[in-house]
Amino acid sequence: MKFFKVLLAAFVGTLIALLIVFFVKVAVYSALISGMSKMSSETTSTVLKPNSVLFMKLNYDIPDRTADNPFKSIDFKTMEPIETTGLNEILRNIEHAKADPKIKGIYMELSSIPTSTATLEEIRNKLIEFKQSGKFIAVYGETLSQSAYYVASVADKIWLNPEGMIDLHGMASQIMFYKHLLEKLEVEMQIVRGPNNRFKSAVEPYFLDKMSEANREQMDKLLGTIWGKILQGISESRGITVEQLNQIADNLELMTDAQKALDYGLVDNLFFKDQVVEQLKALTGSGNTVNAVNNANYAKSYKAKNFNKNEVAVIYASGQIFDGKGNEENIYSENLAKTIRKVREDRNVKAVVLRVNSPGGSALASAIIGRELDLTKEEKPLIVSMGNYAASGGYWISAKGDYIFADPTTLTGSIGVFGTFPNMQGLFNNKLGLTFDVVKTNENADFGNFTQPLTPFQYAKLQENVVKTYDEFTLRVAEGRGLRQSYVDSIGQGRVWAGADAIELGLVDQLGDLEDAIAYAVEQANLGNDYKVSEWPEQKDFFLRVMESMNKTDEIQVAMKRKLGVYYNYLEGLDNLQKNTGIQARMPFDLVIQ
Repeated sequence: MKFFKVLLAAFVGTLIALLIVFFVKVAVYSALISGMSKMSSETTSTVLKPNSVLFMKLNYDIPDRTADNPFKSIDFKTMEPIETTGLNEILRNIEHAKADPKIKGIYMELSSIPTSTATLEEIRNKLIEFKQSGKFIAVYGETLSQSAYYVASVADKIWLNPEGMIDLHGMASQIMFYKHLLEKLEVEMQIVRGPNNRFKSAVEPYFLDKMSEANREQMDKLLGTIWGKILQGISESRGITVEQLNQIADNLELMTDAQKALDYGLVDNLFFKDQVVEQLKALTGSGNTVNAVNNANYAKSYKAKNFNKNEVAVIYASGQIFDGKGNEENIYSENLAKTIRKVREDRNVKAVVLRVNSPGGSALASAIIGRELDLTKEEKPLIVSMGNYAASGGYWISAKGDYIFADPTTLTGSIGVFGTFPNMQGLFNNKLGLTFDVVKTNENADFGNFTQPLTPFQYAKLQENVVKTYDEFTLRVAEGRGLRQSYVDSIGQGRVWAGADAIELGLVDQLGDLEDAIAYAVEQANLGNDYKVSEWPEQKDFFLRVMESMNKTDEIQVAMKRKLGVYYNYLEGLDNLQKNTGIQARMPFDLVIQ
């Protein structure tokens, strides 16, 4: 009897402790949100003053969609707000500012923009449209990376700090290889590839210490296409030849002397910040102050409800593709399939635009998502808009769209599959001194156990599965794109293509951005001007986000991504060594292009 009393007391005590911790956390987060709201109301205003400028920094990895999550927009170390506006809202802001009588122009302070070229391209194209309004675009930088300069090059005025520089050096791609690390750990990554996947380089880091010739070939082509697009854009905007730009990049001429940037006509003036402020006062006619409003607050100043019943649903599919349920940072088959079904069953939705920004992932998850999209296509126009990536599993889910738009620099294709199955017997036995024994009822009851190598029979079965999956992938593309399956195989084999090349191969219908895709969907659904755009998946309510944020994993992940920038991909690659087992349809997860 005494034992049960002690057990009950321990249970009740634990429960009370958990409740206390819960309510303390809720109180802390409530205070935090109250502080955030107070800080926001004190420092910014959504009521615009006359002669204002739309102010942008863009010094972060720009997501496709603004997350309705207050915890992503604050630095928990300094309690200062962080810019996290998504591409969708940035483009809307620029469009709205064109006709806003209170906005005199756009002012950008740029340094480095750690995001992919396709996103930069969409922003740059929108800025070019903005200039048709007759309003100014001005850019100031103390140093300008080549990604930042590519965006800046469309501006009417580019001001560089007299002691600053422009880092124009060309493009390079660096891949991390794990071969020797795995050897030291005595971990064997057992890789299963089909016979026609010679360009599927995602598995090469496991067994090579440098790029294969096939991978080098595709990367040379890919980088050449992207770099050529960047040079052509700068050349047209600044009146300097592509040949001159390449010479400047080869000689790193702009890294030591800001005056050279002025001499070449790549900037308009060499100014310190106080001189820039005086220039902005003159451009805006605002008197003694410059009235600036950032992206996040400008978006709040003009948002209005649209009461049209007819909807064009934009479904965002961003991140790696995984099986089952998960968070909003990646694509999970169960989550996205449920969203697609909900959109399909909504009678107000007359057309669907699938916005894909994914390097791929699980072949099974891709197939599950693809099935829901196929059913949707039978009922409504399904248009695809490709962002930075729509490769491998990302292309799998795109392939049967009625019409596909891509940016010239979108990384797409990568039609191929592979399987990775780690054998950690050496690590456990020789490094850790652990051994295992097993009792089983059938010959292959212990199949998939990472404490031992695959048998020849098991490997053959996996190979059969990979070949079958690749056949299904190429057949899906052939049916969706109206191509012969043999031709799809010839341009597939895991090869990654830039959007500008993919259109010539028949993998893409038209070069264009998300706005182009929405306009095409409106046309296909015969909506005229009687429609509104809805965005999916639906964002979670505030209280649920507070509850989820009590798990520090996402918060830590976001903080590390901000700190490491493009090098976060390497860390993610190591993490994926344990995640990406089984049959995968994905491009290299740690591909870094600079």
